[in-house]
Amino acid sequence: MDVFTLISGFFVLFCIVESSSGLDAIGQDQSISEGKRLNSKNGSFELGFYSPSNSTVRFLGIWHKKIPLRKLVWVANQNNPINDSSGLLTINTKGNALLLGHNNSVFWSTNSSKQAPKPILQLLDSGNLVLRDEKDENPDNFLWQSFELDHQMGTFLEGTILGRGRSAMADSCDDYGRCGPNGLCDISNSPICSCPKGFKPEAPEQWSSGENSQGCVRNIPLDCEQSNGFIEYISFKVQETQNSSVDKSMNLKECREKCLRNCSCIAYASADINGGGGCTIWFGELIGIRRFVDGGHNLFVKMPASELDTKHEKKAKIIVGITATASISITFGILLAVYYKRRNRTEFKENDRNDEAQKEDLDLPSFNLSTIATATENFSSNNKLGDGGFGSVYMGTLPDGHVIAVKRLSQGSGQGVNEFKNEIILIAKLQHRNLVRLLGYCIQGEERLLIYEYMPNKSLDHYIFDQTRGKLLDWSKRFNIILGVARGLIYLHQDSRLRIIHRDLKVSNILLDKNMNPKISDFGMARTFRGDQTEGVTNRVVGTFGYMAPEYAIDGQFSVKSDVFSFGILMLEIVSGKRNRGFYNPSDNINLIGHAWKLWKEGRQLELIDESFHGDSCTLLEVLRCIHVGLLCVQQLPEDRPTMSSVLLMLGDGNALPQPKEPIFFLGKNLSEASTSSSAKQDTSSTNDFSLSIVHAR
Repeated sequence: MDVFTLISGFFVLFCIVESSSGLDAIGQDQSISEGKRLNSKNGSFELGFYSPSNSTVRFLGIWHKKIPLRKLVWVANQNNPINDSSGLLTINTKGNALLLGHNNSVFWSTNSSKQAPKPILQLLDSGNLVLRDEKDENPDNFLWQSFELDHQMGTFLEGTILGRGRSAMADSCDDYGRCGPNGLCDISNSPICSCPKGFKPEAPEQWSSGENSQGCVRNIPLDCEQSNGFIEYISFKVQETQNSSVDKSMNLKECREKCLRNCSCIAYASADINGGGGCTIWFGELIGIRRFVDGGHNLFVKMPASELDTKHEKKAKIIVGITATASISITFGILLAVYYKRRNRTEFKENDRNDEAQKEDLDLPSFNLSTIATATENFSSNNKLGDGGFGSVYMGTLPDGHVIAVKRLSQGSGQGVNEFKNEIILIAKLQHRNLVRLLGYCIQGEERLLIYEYMPNKSLDHYIFDQTRGKLLDWSKRFNIILGVARGLIYLHQDSRLRIIHRDLKVSNILLDKNMNPKISDFGMARTFRGDQTEGVTNRVVGTFGYMAPEYAIDGQFSVKSDVFSFGILMLEIVSGKRNRGFYNPSDNINLIGHAWKLWKEGRQLELIDESFHGDSCTLLEVLRCIHVGLLCVQQLPEDRPTMSSVLLMLGDGNALPQPKEPIFFLGKNLSEASTSSSAKQDTSSTNDFSLSIVHAR
């Protein structure tokens, strides 16, 4: 069952007037205005006007009444909000439904070409809004419907049949003003909110904690007496329509010139979202700027020329023009335009790839043992951050005040000289924002120390498996962590100098910086490949059971798909707040994979979600998509699992996902001994005490 082909809705906080008409349909002599609603006969769905949180604009939508947070399943005028309470849903003389606003302007309408003798607009028990002929004896003959039920269908929640909604809200960027004034919202980014080039957060402290409602302000105010130009943002759209004007007779070049001449104009775009003619210009602040994976305007934001000569935001390019009152010479203006035109020939691409060190031999500092001992107060237990399979980690402060994390390998650990050198060599040459940074090392006598950058928020398991601390990670932060780990793995698998397989990816090896950004750590078990080599075999299985792919745990075969399996487990743990190996369903003794699979097959995925963030505005579509992608990652055969680059793409867009195959479940307590082939490869730091079985969902 592909839930994401069936629905395009999400949990969202919004305000409505608590009133109801008690009707499930309206005819030509009836209407729905603010404060009135349609109710499906079974009471599951409502249609009416609502305003997103912290906004006064109105939308006409359908939501599910039986979910505590309002879950929108369809929105009529998503791209054309009404700015006041004048909205009216009615049926015209030609039999089409119309959404009217101020001065009877049409904000949305149905497109039925067939006129019925007695048309009615009805909200069905499925949540589908349909236009049909009341005299037609076949209730399934629709002149128009809100859901495309001819597409792939399935059961969602309480047996509700849903289709894929048209102009429907699909992700958290659709929440009006999600990133505040002048803030850019891009669901494929982590975090999703950012400031355009030349802007900065209005409240940096709140911004760093994920509170973006105050948005962004300009670094340098616009000045009509100076040279101004534009930065073009590809596939963006502005939700705000109140502070804008539209002229459908202009082309885009004329629109640009009009915006340059008008000191109050801050941005312009084609009036036709499909790239046709017309001109829309904005004044004041831009509210609700978001990027679309497919579609959207090319949005041109006016900027001072002084802000156009540095490194630019991704997916943006420079368009320069001279204002009519600019007090600079024409010659300089021409040279400036030519300069930027040349710079504009290349698309600006994301710069978090291929940023590894360019030199073969890096000068990694070697620390004295006495320096580290002093920094950690002689490895005091008060400074201990945690224990791992190969030793303990301590916080330390160097004489210059720099805070560090020191990994002290225990003499009895399974990590010897080779693993120690392996970790130094690997991490020293890896530079990525989602990988922990190695600052130096120490080898003296029996002591082997690795000095890392300090992560003040410890590791991910410190939060998600604790009911109290778990509340500090709302869904937005959890989703950002998922995306960050995915980007780090893509770098390891395909963008670094060597192809690297981590082999011990787990929540305790995901460290969090001061802004809760994830960093993959602990490369002692990592293996490198050169050229086109993609897999290997080992006689010594190492790592952590509960995260190991079955082909690795049983036969010692590992590949990039082994890390994909571990990532799938990690994703299910982040969503559920439960450990894969520590969770057992009392009824059938299966672990988290089996539990997730059963819930998915039975259409009860919502029961997997961590209760600690049920009360916030978590995005249902993202959560369900993470569960689905997680199940694709833990499929039994490596060739069935997606690559990490495909995983990131699937998490970032709204396209239909393939159906996962039934995974192998790692069964838990009081079960038979492991197979001989598995027992022969026990990890010195792990106990191989599970068996493998196929468990069929009821």
